[in-house]
Amino acid sequence: MSEVLSCAQLNKSYREGGARLEVLRGIDLVVEQGERIAIMGASGSGKSTLLHLLGGLDTPTGGRVCINEKPVERLNAVQLGKLRNRALGFVYQFHHLLPEFTALENVAMPLLLGGSAPADAIKSAEVMLAKVGLAARLSHKPGELSGGERQRAAVARALVTHPQCVLADEPTGNLDRQNAEQVYRLMLELNTELGTSLVVVTHDTRIAEQLDRVLILRDGSIEQQ
Repeated sequence: MSEVLSCAQLNKSYREGGARLEVLRGIDLVVEQGERIAIMGASGSGKSTLLHLLGGLDTPTGGRVCINEKPVERLNAVQLGKLRNRALGFVYQFHHLLPEFTALENVAMPLLLGGSAPADAIKSAEVMLAKVGLAARLSHKPGELSGGERQRAAVARALVTHPQCVLADEPTGNLDRQNAEQVYRLMLELNTELGTSLVVVTHDTRIAEQLDRVLILRDGSIEQQ
């Protein structure tokens, strides 16, 4: 297997008044191709901060993040944006679909931003929406979709570029149990089909137990279960 995402001695701290708050301390992590990892920990333990750093959405105080073995700190904003668009997909607790666009347009967006021809982007978005069970909802805007449908559309958007790794931050935290299980089952099926790695922040032990590794964040450090 090949490495798709890694960090070494990753640190993140903030200033609060005159005090220095250490959120992450010396995190080392390697995500292999196709690997499925759960990150768990108490609220405020730094799980979302770690995910944002791994995705190049935030800057560490110290240490290194590599996407496709390319050190993020060596890339300018344009280079990082292109790499992130090509290599990573993101799913959040709230779907973040653009309300003025249809499900089809929302899912096609990452491909269009990546330079794909519009016709190709639309076709790929149609295929991915069919995979998540939304073939009949292509022209519906987010406000016309149920919560579960919106989150499935968000999963389709994350996977439409066939990224090497999907970073998911409590992706079902806003759903009831039935819809949550459907969305996770879908993500695991697509992980198998597409060979995409998954790094999932979750509080749900039932979900974590289905993944290859469970990492616990405690006091800014990581423990492997």
